[in-house]
Amino acid sequence: MNVSMIDTRHGTDNQYSFSHGNCLPYTGVPFGMNFFAPQTSNQRGSWWFHPEDRTFQGFRITHQPSPWMGDFSHMTLLPLNGAVSEPSLFHAQSSYRPEESTFNPACLTIKTQRYQSTGTLVPSMYGGILAIDNCGKNPGLGLSFPGEYTVKQLDDHTIAATLILFSGCEDDRFTFHFVCRFASPIVALEGDLTGKEGFVILRFTDTSQENIHFATSFLSAEQALLNLQREMDWTLADFKASATKQWNDYLSRIELTHHDQGQVSTFYHNFYRLFLFPQTFYEIDEDGRKMHWDTLAKTSKPGPLYTNNGFWDTYKTVYPMFSLIAVEQLEDMLEGFLTSYRESGFLPKWLSPDERGLMPGTLIDAVIADAAVKGIRPDLMPELLTAMKKAATQQSDNSNYGRQGTLDYLTYGYVPLDYHESVNHTLDYCYSDFCISQVAKQLADPETAHYQAQSLNYQHIFDPETGFMRAKDKDGHFRPDFNDHRWGKDYAEGSAWQSSFAVYHDFDGLINAHGGTDRFEEKLIDLCNQDPLYTTEGYGFEIHEMSEMAAIDFGQLAISNQPSFHYPYLFSYIGKPEMAQPLIKQLLTQCFNDGAKGFPGDEDNGSMAGWYLFNALGFYPVTPGTGEYVIGMPLFDQARIHLSSGETLTITSTPNKPQQLFVDAVTLNNASVEKMFFTHQELMAGGTIDFKLGIVPRSRKWAADAYPFSLSKKQ
Repeated sequence: MNVSMIDTRHGTDNQYSFSHGNCLPYTGVPFGMNFFAPQTSNQRGSWWFHPEDRTFQGFRITHQPSPWMGDFSHMTLLPLNGAVSEPSLFHAQSSYRPEESTFNPACLTIKTQRYQSTGTLVPSMYGGILAIDNCGKNPGLGLSFPGEYTVKQLDDHTIAATLILFSGCEDDRFTFHFVCRFASPIVALEGDLTGKEGFVILRFTDTSQENIHFATSFLSAEQALLNLQREMDWTLADFKASATKQWNDYLSRIELTHHDQGQVSTFYHNFYRLFLFPQTFYEIDEDGRKMHWDTLAKTSKPGPLYTNNGFWDTYKTVYPMFSLIAVEQLEDMLEGFLTSYRESGFLPKWLSPDERGLMPGTLIDAVIADAAVKGIRPDLMPELLTAMKKAATQQSDNSNYGRQGTLDYLTYGYVPLDYHESVNHTLDYCYSDFCISQVAKQLADPETAHYQAQSLNYQHIFDPETGFMRAKDKDGHFRPDFNDHRWGKDYAEGSAWQSSFAVYHDFDGLINAHGGTDRFEEKLIDLCNQDPLYTTEGYGFEIHEMSEMAAIDFGQLAISNQPSFHYPYLFSYIGKPEMAQPLIKQLLTQCFNDGAKGFPGDEDNGSMAGWYLFNALGFYPVTPGTGEYVIGMPLFDQARIHLSSGETLTITSTPNKPQQLFVDAVTLNNASVEKMFFTHQELMAGGTIDFKLGIVPRSRKWAADAYPFSLSKKQ
C-alpha cells in the first residue's frame, strides 16, 4: 500500500446528531504538530468540513482531535486573485469540485472555480509549502484569523503573524506563531493587520506560479523563523518526497494479501488514522534540543510533549498497536506524558492542548502498565509509578486533574452516586489499581498486593439480583428504580449493558459473581440477541451514541463506542470463542468500509481504527497491562507484520471464503496453539501463525491455563 491510495475523506460524512467517524480529512506527516484540511463552512462549528460541500474557504491549519473537543490555534489560507468586495472570508470564498481534488495524507490539491487557480499544500512537521498554479491577475493569499491576531511584514517576501485562539487552555495568552515567505515580492497588505476575527489579503507580484514556504511554532516568532529557515531550500518535490516517505514507512509495516481489495483498502485507511494522534507538541531549538510550551508556567521548557489525545478511548488499541510496530514512537510518547506529570502534578487524561479533564478514570495507567510488562522504557517506570500512585491517593483541587471522588473511593470502596457516571469511575479505578499493581510488580514494590486487592472493588457495586453494575449511595444502597436500558447518569455514554462488563483484569471473578459460566453465557447471549433499546432520562435527550447503536442493530453490543470494544471476546473467558467468531467477522465487514461513512461511530484519535486493525489481524488486547492478545477471527488471507523487534510475523488464513465463519485450528510456527491467547513475547519473536478456518464451529474443552488472564484465576 502506497500513501497515494489513501483518501483522507474516510469517515468524514458527519453531523452533530450522527457520526460515521467524526473524522477530518487530515493532510500532514505522521503525528504532525499541524494538520491541514479544506474548510468548507465556518457556520457549523466543529463540523467545518463535509465531503458533499462544494464551498472552499481555504486550507485550514487545524489542531482539532474531535468535534466534541473543538479546535485551537486554527486559521485558513485561501489563494485568490482579482478584486474582493470586502475583506472577509465570506466575500472571498469560492466553490470547488471535490471529485477533482486530491485528498491525500501527504498532499492536498484544490482548484477554485471562482479564481481558476490550483493550490497544492504539502506538509512537514512544523510547516510546509503551498504551491499555487495559474495565480491570475492581482494574485494574493487570504489569511482568515478567528481569534485575536497580528500581522506584520518582515521584508519584501516574508510575513509573520500571531494568533491567540485556545480551547480550555491554562494559558489565556497561548499564542500560535505563523510565518510565510513568498517566492515573489509582496506588493500590498489589505485589511486590518491587528484585531479579532479578521481577514488579511497578502498581495504578491503577478506571476503564473507561486511557491509559499510557511512554518509555525507554539514557542516564539523566532522559533517559527528557525523552522522556516530549515526548509527554505526545499522544493515542492522535496516536501512531497519527505511526507510520502514518512507515510510509506508506517503504512508498509503491515503488508496484506487478500482476495477482496475493498477490504484491503479499508484496512489501510484505518492504518492511516492510527498515525495521526497524539500530535507532536514540541519543537527542535537551534541547539537541537526538544522544547515545548508549558501552559501552566507560561514559558518554554526542554523535553518532549504530546497533545490531542483522550486516554479513555485510546488505551485499548492505539498504544498496544504501537508496542508491536512503533515502539520508537511509543518510547518518546511515554517521556512526553511524564513531562505532563512533572509540570501539572498529575498524569494526563485528555490533552487538547493541555489537560481538559474529560471522561472517567485515569486510563493512561493502562498505557503505562502495558509498556511496563512489555519492557518498554523501564528507566521511566519508577517515576511513572509514583505518578500513578499519586492519582490513586490524592485529590486534586482542580477537577481537571487526577481522579474524581478519590477519597470517597478509598473510603467506601466505590465512587458514590453523588458523582456523575459513578459506575464507570469505580470500574475504571479498579482497573487502574490493577495496572498500578502490574507496574509495582515489575519494580518489586511493596504495595503490589495492596493495589491488586483494591482492584477487586468492582465487587462492591455488582448487583447479583440484576446481574449489572449499579450505582450506590454512601450508605451502601443501590439507586432505586433501576432500568437497564437507561443511558447516562450513573453510566458514561451508555446504559448498564455497555458499562457492566468493564472488569478487564478479572473476568473470571465477574463470571463467578454472575453465578458461573452458564449464567454468564446467557447474559452474553441476551446482550447480543435483544433489540438495541435505550431510554434518554439520564441525558434528557437522544445523544448520537444512542442513535449509532440503534443504527447497526447488533443488540446492546454498541461497537460504535469504546466501552463495547471487548464484548465479542468475553466468550473466550467461558471457553467458547467459537460463539464470537462469526460476530467479529460480521462487525468487520458490515460496520466498516473505506468511504466517507466508514465507521459505525466516533473514531476517536485512532482508537476505533485500532480496533479494526487488531480484529482484522485475528487477535485483540482485551487487557492492556498483561501482555496478552486474545485470539479472534482473522479477516485477511495473509498479513505480514514488520515488528519493532526487527522480526516479521506472517499470519495466514485458509480457506478464507464468506462461508468460513469459524476458526478450526491455529498453529504458531507449526506447533498447535492450545490456548485462547498469544503473548506479546510470542508475537514479537516473529514467525508464522496459521489459522485454519471452517464452516461449522468446533467446540472443545480447554485446560485451565488456556484461558486469557484473569486475576481471580491467577491468584
